[in-house]
Amino acid sequence: MSCLPNEAEALITVRDLIRWGASRFREAGLHFGHGTDNALDEAYYLVLRSLHLPFDLPAVYLESAVTPRERAAVLKLLRSRVTTRKPAAYLLGEISFAGFDFDVDERVLIPRSPIGELIERGFSPWLTAPPTRILDLCAGSGCIGIACALTFPQARVDLAELSTGALAVCRKNIARHGVGDRVRACRSDVYSGLGDARYDLIVANPPYVSAAEWKTLPPEYRHEPRMALEAGSDGMDVVARILEGAVDHLVPGGTLICEVGGSVEAFEARWPRLPVTWIEFERGGDGVFLIGRESLAEHL
Repeated sequence: MSCLPNEAEALITVRDLIRWGASRFREAGLHFGHGTDNALDEAYYLVLRSLHLPFDLPAVYLESAVTPRERAAVLKLLRSRVTTRKPAAYLLGEISFAGFDFDVDERVLIPRSPIGELIERGFSPWLTAPPTRILDLCAGSGCIGIACALTFPQARVDLAELSTGALAVCRKNIARHGVGDRVRACRSDVYSGLGDARYDLIVANPPYVSAAEWKTLPPEYRHEPRMALEAGSDGMDVVARILEGAVDHLVPGGTLICEVGGSVEAFEARWPRLPVTWIEFERGGDGVFLIGRESLAEHL
């Protein structure tokens, strides 16, 4: 994909670049689902990030003219989104989650969980007291656990992750946010590397895509680690292990919050009588349940 010389020169303002990018994205039939859900928002995100501008930029600044150097950099980024089919976060090397920026690359799933909204609200109204020991299971980039640490300054947080590549990204983000005194990254296959540690709150965004569904995912998702997405014939293999071990790793009165995304039917087929609470979100997203330790102990 390229611009004719005169076409590129006609792209004068920030708004021109956003419009051009959105048109090319729609023309190429890109898929969106890693922070945006449409071509216009994706172009807006990439153009403003490339120009180091805030997303709450007053509309008048969209009419600002870009320099030739800026235009070249933006066009290169927009073209890369089309030709590589890589999600925007991988092209930029970072993404915002729960109000904080995190490093990401193709060793980790791109943060997009609605759990971010819960963290921003301090898990209100679901938690009656601030948690002091938190476990982020299947941590990936560490965004959930680190955002929790930044939200609850008194909390100590473990990031449990099996992938050594993902753990390297976790440690990068721990250093980025200066929380190394309270947050540790642990190589752990679910609970296997945690010993007898117990937590007030376990938060998990595990793989929950079925093997059949994974084969049908758009190209953008194929850039993400398969082990972060696919989990057996019904997508519930890792979720089952999380549920089975949660009682032994929660303190009395502790809480498990876990995402299963679009696999709610598969979850309810496996555990039809488990008394979970499905959380509703103001900004969209679903498939996140909450259950207390005592309910788990009674029903599993």
